[in-house]
Amino acid sequence: MTFKAKGNLRHRARTTTALATIALAVGGYLVMSGTVADPAAGASVNKGLRADKLTQASPAGTSKADPAEEAFKGDMLIKVPPAGTSKANLVERILRGEVPIQVWPVGAPGAEGDDANDLFRSDPQYKDEYNAEGQVDIYGGKTAVEPPRPPIELGRQQYTSGSYDESNTFFGEKNGLLPGLAVYGDWRTAIAYNDNAGDDIAQVATRVNVDIDLKLTGTERIHAFFTPLQEDAQFTRYEFGGGGADKEFNFEYDLEPQTLFFEGDIGSIFAGATGEYASFDLPFTVGLYPLFLQNGIWANDAILGGALTLPAKNSSLLNLSNFDITFFAAFEDIDNPGVLNFDGQVDNNETYLYGVTAFIDAFSGYIETGYGLLHGVDDQDGLLTHFVTAAYTRRWSDTLSNSTRVFANFGNENGQDIEGFAVISENSLISGLPSTLIPYANFFVGVGSPRPLVSADGLLKNVGINFETDALTGFPALDDTGSNTFGGALGLQYLFNLDQQIVVELAMVQPFGDPEVGAEDPQYAVGFRYQLPITRAWLIRADATYQFLEESDDSAGARFEVRRKF
Repeated sequence: MTFKAKGNLRHRARTTTALATIALAVGGYLVMSGTVADPAAGASVNKGLRADKLTQASPAGTSKADPAEEAFKGDMLIKVPPAGTSKANLVERILRGEVPIQVWPVGAPGAEGDDANDLFRSDPQYKDEYNAEGQVDIYGGKTAVEPPRPPIELGRQQYTSGSYDESNTFFGEKNGLLPGLAVYGDWRTAIAYNDNAGDDIAQVATRVNVDIDLKLTGTERIHAFFTPLQEDAQFTRYEFGGGGADKEFNFEYDLEPQTLFFEGDIGSIFAGATGEYASFDLPFTVGLYPLFLQNGIWANDAILGGALTLPAKNSSLLNLSNFDITFFAAFEDIDNPGVLNFDGQVDNNETYLYGVTAFIDAFSGYIETGYGLLHGVDDQDGLLTHFVTAAYTRRWSDTLSNSTRVFANFGNENGQDIEGFAVISENSLISGLPSTLIPYANFFVGVGSPRPLVSADGLLKNVGINFETDALTGFPALDDTGSNTFGGALGLQYLFNLDQQIVVELAMVQPFGDPEVGAEDPQYAVGFRYQLPITRAWLIRADATYQFLEESDDSAGARFEVRRKF
């Protein structure tokens, strides 16, 4: 590399220390070598100075080759200008930037007489015949995974490599237009027999999820999501058995988008518009966008509004190395189980939502926190409910991974003062096979009427597989409201060689006091799940559960699903 101190103050500040060190090394070498000042033109003094000894490669005036003085300092080679420069002012001239200096690691190309323009080492030399398989083994035998490509893919493809055409400058030279349209998704079909507390149905049900993604630049896109074979929570199906079956084919459809939003970065848009690189990142989204917070427990729904994030911030004052803050708001499509119309159904179009959430790396772990406010309008005028949440995730002594989540809500809903509080503790033991064998124990306690901010499900849906329905056939699940209840799930997940999954679990819900909603009597369950990818596009899954419900008929379910990704 070549050092030269001329330039702006910022550049000089970065190089001052390096130049001073090099200058001292050069000055020390000249003094110790006893070189005569101002030798004749064409003469050269070549000496090697290392940390352990001083050697003279050739006497002054006898070298035939390099017209430069060289000094070795540790494992670095420093080259200074040809002889003829007075050593009396050489150091000062280096510091003033009048003399360029070249520095190489010893043995690097250019350091020992190699071509200075050759900045690359020679290609690898193989003594034996080249073994391609052996080169793959260096990386643990891993090879590229070729996922199924979208059936419709126009313009620049995603997750590909190779040479790309130059981007268009429609949005500016510093925010190139890179158009690419992709249509992808999955198709799920399941056959199931479900008995929900005496109401049993055997059916075949299907659904299709379709994502349409239009990439514009490296940071801007328009995205839409469709579920054409369902209407709300009713899926296209044929009910062929059970006391609750209608023995008919039910075709459900909805062609309206479930999400439709634009997202981008104001910093990139600013750079394209002005031709100057922005010193900030400010991602945002507007439209019908998905809000997913606290692993989907606190928020998991599409809302109509906008969001803005302050990403990758840090604070020396608070000793925070990394944190993000996101502000969000919505004015329609806000699903909250506490906001009901006169018919007792969720009213999602007469409330406004405002909120902020933060993600923080701190205290040797990861913190999530947030606040949300629901404000009623029109028929819901007077509704005002506050939601707060916080979570802390950390691995303890390489033995236990824990996430502790706290949720609270308080305010007025439908003319009543509603309060709720819940704590969920998610734990997994780190076994001798930490990536594939995962024992887990999740616990919860809820008081009052705890509720998520935005979700059609309850707060407990992620406690275990016995608390999950399948969003397809009405698979039975334990009460997930957390209203005056405590309980949890104990389970074991095994992933074999990361090529299949099996989960077995025991779960419990135990009411206390007077539950405001949800379970009034104890519930217990045993659950099973198995998943196997047949190819990278096809996957099969089987689930079974049996739930013991006191003071009520038991629930049970068994299902088999085939999923095709496209």
